[in-house]
Amino acid sequence: MPPRLTSFTDDARIALDNLADRASGLVNPTVRLGVTGLSRSGKTVFISSLVHNLLHGGRLPLFEPVQSGRVSAVRLEPQPDDAVPRFQYEDHIRALVKDRIWPDSTRAISELRITLDYQSASGWNRLFSPGRLSIDIVDYPGEWLLDLPLLGKDYRTFSEETIALAKTGVRSELSRGWLALTHAADIQARADEMIARGLATAFADYLKACKADERSLSTLPPGRLLLPGDLDGSPALTFAPLALPADGRPGRNSLWTMMERRYEAYKSVVVKPFFREHFARLDRQIVLVDALQATNRGPEAVQDLERALTDVLACFRPGTNSLLSSLLGRRIDRVLVAATKADHLHHESHDRLDALTRRLVDRAIDRIGMAGAGIDVMALASVRATREASVKRDGHDLPVIVGTPMEGETIAGERFDGQRKTAIFPGDLPADPESLFDRIAAGESGLRLPDVNVVRFRPPQLEETGGGIKLSVPHIRLDRAMQFLFGDRLA
Repeated sequence: MPPRLTSFTDDARIALDNLADRASGLVNPTVRLGVTGLSRSGKTVFISSLVHNLLHGGRLPLFEPVQSGRVSAVRLEPQPDDAVPRFQYEDHIRALVKDRIWPDSTRAISELRITLDYQSASGWNRLFSPGRLSIDIVDYPGEWLLDLPLLGKDYRTFSEETIALAKTGVRSELSRGWLALTHAADIQARADEMIARGLATAFADYLKACKADERSLSTLPPGRLLLPGDLDGSPALTFAPLALPADGRPGRNSLWTMMERRYEAYKSVVVKPFFREHFARLDRQIVLVDALQATNRGPEAVQDLERALTDVLACFRPGTNSLLSSLLGRRIDRVLVAATKADHLHHESHDRLDALTRRLVDRAIDRIGMAGAGIDVMALASVRATREASVKRDGHDLPVIVGTPMEGETIAGERFDGQRKTAIFPGDLPADPESLFDRIAAGESGLRLPDVNVVRFRPPQLEETGGGIKLSVPHIRLDRAMQFLFGDRLA
């Protein structure tokens, strides 16, 4: 586990918040579900599809409360946190269903409450339970989650680790301009705002280059430098790591002192409020990852995804909540790591995507010495944008997927207009990921990962019933994710 992240004052405030949540839960049972993801993994799409399928009677055979007919009504309700922006479900689902475009990605925290009326499976529970559960979905960027380990690091540790990582692999090229400025800076000279701005801008540009689609790197703290929001230009976001001497102390009013003070301000103003007001109040969590994109980008992207998952899982304390733990420090008792975009593979490879992601998670758990209880892994597609087919080639049936590539996508030199469907062979993942990870860890020269066609498809065109009502959004294993995340709370 990481070092202590909060002060005793923070713990007292968290305990008061949990006490208030507990009291409210006696009247209206509630589960707070955190949804986050790493670099374009589809958080907004996941929430929109989950809510749409619950509201519109989607096919959810593995979500037992719905499959057994025990859920009698589902409705959206006003969220309890008036200071948090509402997740704009209606706008996002309109983009998916009507316009057939993917909604904008998460750039800040938002929340949505959906309430289910149900009949308990236990006659005893029916005597004492109101048969109602509210699910407060808290959507936040994965970059914010990756900031939490900063609470346990001082400025020197942050600088040394960040600069060391920047000198590895493809990062060494991307960080060249920023590192040149860093090594040229006189850290003991009097603080200068323009020098600080130049360093902060160069550092942020390096992080953005790492996150770009063509690299798809995942370990990118501090996250608010990528998503500044209303803090853009503030001193708390105008800082960067410095190349510090092995010993010595910062001089008064020096650049070193300024950067250290602003780093601490970042933790106080940005990271701690998120931890205290949102993260520490979660009951369940799903972390979405784009393992396919990482595999497609090569060994370094896979290693970076594993590093990010290690940092992410170190933030959680999976375990069963007791009355005392819920008051003094809630535990997120279930964590789901879900590899998205399973619809970009033929179903014969879904178990391979699951195995690849599970091995990433297992390795991350091993690195932090954490038990795997309460953590599950699966491959899913929040919205299924393709269908499966087969084509004849050389007398053999070749499994393919069929969908409508987004406008501008190019496949085998052919550019698509966003209207025409096509069939592609999606490629294969390794049947056993263990040998692949061993070869990556060994730094095998010229190692090429399995070719996987990562094509951006448009959302599917939904059919209508005889009454003109559009059917629910198609998915892959969204129902299994629901069952793991909150099915037990509807027992």
